[in-house]
Amino acid sequence: MATNFTVNGKAASTDAPADTPLLWVIREGLKLTGTKFGCGTGLCGACMVHIDGMRAFSCQTQVSEIAGKSVTTIEGLSPDSSHPVQKAWLAEQVPQCGYCQSGQIMTAAALLAKTPKPTDAQIDTAMTGNICRCGTYQRIHRAIQRAARA
Repeated sequence: MATNFTVNGKAASTDAPADTPLLWVIREGLKLTGTKFGCGTGLCGACMVHIDGMRAFSCQTQVSEIAGKSVTTIEGLSPDSSHPVQKAWLAEQVPQCGYCQSGQIMTAAALLAKTPKPTDAQIDTAMTGNICRCGTYQRIHRAIQRAARA
């Protein structure tokens, strides 16, 4: 039985089994490869997407949970990379290896959508679900502050 949902503003459908992780539907079925596989256990944040505007670990979200919902991936955050978080990421030169960046950006965007002017503590709390192996945490923090000012 097909699961119908919206991804990046467009109707989508999958015949994947109900317990299939959303991550694999996004990457393999829809060929949207900006969402990354990291740990597979919801600990690193590389697979972060928005579901109905709330951040979600796509590796831990089953297809059955997204029926009728709206999913936004990094590709759908802004078609031309003009989202304030994306612009701030570049201005602060956040990326090194880049692997975690889509998940970091999606988490930061969800934070700013909910809390437009977050405190340092709110930024720290929101970003704890994302790991950067390169250790660019200070630049990530500055980029979120910059995006909040934009």
